[in-house]
Amino acid sequence: MSPIKFSWELFTKTPIIGIVRNMAVDDVVKVLPVYREAGLSTIEITMNTPGAEELIRYAREREPGGLNIGAGTVCTKRDLERALLAGAQFIVTPILDETVIKTCVERQIPIFPGAFTPSEIYKAWSLGAPMIKVFPAASLGPSYIKEVKAPLSQIKLVPTGGVGLTNMADFLKAGADGLGIGGQLFDRNLIKNQDWDGLKTHFQSFVNGLKSTP
Repeated sequence: MSPIKFSWELFTKTPIIGIVRNMAVDDVVKVLPVYREAGLSTIEITMNTPGAEELIRYAREREPGGLNIGAGTVCTKRDLERALLAGAQFIVTPILDETVIKTCVERQIPIFPGAFTPSEIYKAWSLGAPMIKVFPAASLGPSYIKEVKAPLSQIKLVPTGGVGLTNMADFLKAGADGLGIGGQLFDRNLIKNQDWDGLKTHFQSFVNGLKSTP
């Protein structure tokens, strides 16, 4: 596997992490180029998706340098080792696990651990995580991001869970440094009907949503 590292430049240009969960391998194969062509750059394949390791390997081989390919729902050291062996360039967790964070930091692998409270957010950052996934974000709302960022402005936050076209601008205006988006980004009907042009247009609406936010 090519040792190409996570590109912060790619992520900063379009700071959306697309979350692939329980999508068929054949569908992911077809979605990847559409995702990239639409202008999106960072994609997370959750480790509880059937064939996750195969998907990560395939994505790394077929999209060298074009996409950041990471692994999500990494909860244990074993999950982490499987993800890295498959070629994941970054790691996302739904929880705060010190062992997973420290291992990634030691190996210089970007990790975005899940945290909910200000104390959890600060702890994850103090352990060396470069960006924190605020999860679940929908139940907290954009105002929570704004309130946390006031005293903790040095910490990059990525709200995840319930983020979509209708509220992404609000999260960004509140100070979010990126957005984790799953089901609302990967439209099941468009994928089921193999409407790749429609899916590309759908993806581009999210890209345009980034551009229209001051």
